[in-house]
Order: sequence, then C-alpha cells, then structure tokens
Amino acid sequence: MTSRTTVKLLAALLMAALGAGMAGDAWAQASGGTTGGTTGGTTGDMSSAGNTNGGGVPQIQQQGDVSWTSGGVGLDESHALLREQAHWSLSLRFTGPTADYLAGVRVRIVGGNGGEVLNAESMGPYMLVKLPPGSYMVYAKYKDEEKKQSVNVSGPGKAKAAFHWSIQ
Repeated sequence: MTSRTTVKLLAALLMAALGAGMAGDAWAQASGGTTGGTTGGTTGDMSSAGNTNGGGVPQIQQQGDVSWTSGGVGLDESHALLREQAHWSLSLRFTGPTADYLAGVRVRIVGGNGGEVLNAESMGPYMLVKLPPGSYMVYAKYKDEEKKQSVNVSGPGKAKAAFHWSIQ
C-alpha cells in the first residue's frame, strides 16, 4: 500500500470507530444503560456529567425524605445550580484557599432532634438540599478538617451556608 492509501484507510477506520462509539453512547442513554435511567430519583451514579434533568442541573439524589444535588465544576453546571438555588430550601458552597472551588466535601446534616437527615459527598462547590422547615446543623468535612454551621430552613431560597478551608 502507498502511504496515501494507508492514511485514507486509517482515517476511515478512525471515523468508523468514532461513529460506533457515539451510536453506543446514544443507545446507552436511550435505554438507561450506564446511567441507570434515573431522573430525579435514587441512583448509584454520583457523576454530574450526562445528567438527564435538563438545564445543566446535576443528577438529583434522594436519601430518605431529603432530595439533593451537587456539582458546579463546569461553568454551565455552576450557572444552572446558582439559578436553581431559589427553588431549594438550603444552598451550600465550598471554597478553599484563594477562593478555589472544592469538590469531595463530606456533608452531614443533622436535624433539631439530633437525627441525621443527610450524609453525602459533594461532587462540586455547590450543593442544593430540599429539607422541611426547621433548624439544622450542617457539618462539612474537607480532607481532615470539619466545620459546622447552624441553619434555619424556612422555605425555598432562604437558607444559605458557605464553608471555606485554608488547606489545599
């Protein structure tokens, strides 16, 4: 084979492989393959990429009676979460040194009666939580440093808490 023919053959094979990969992804999304097909319910898929909630909002998770979502690593997702916070009863933000956004923050929310209502890991700098009205203690742990803040949830868009760590 000539080098020109070899290049054309390799290009054709590459295009065929890419096309097959895209078709497989489309099939998996349509059939609920790798994402579990869950919209707004419980899922083991903790990633925010490829969410099916629309508008760039990450996958909504459910733990008992509490719904929550987290993310904001990309600009679209970050803007979507900021837009949505008016519809959620609690909005949390996690930052590090020089206002760097953090992911991987362990969040525990304890109700006024001392019972834990949420125990989850944030997939980005923003976490939105739907809680019934009441007083709560929010514990946020990044690496080995835990911080806490009390919040009073009175309705959508009202309660906000920001956590900042100096460690990297």
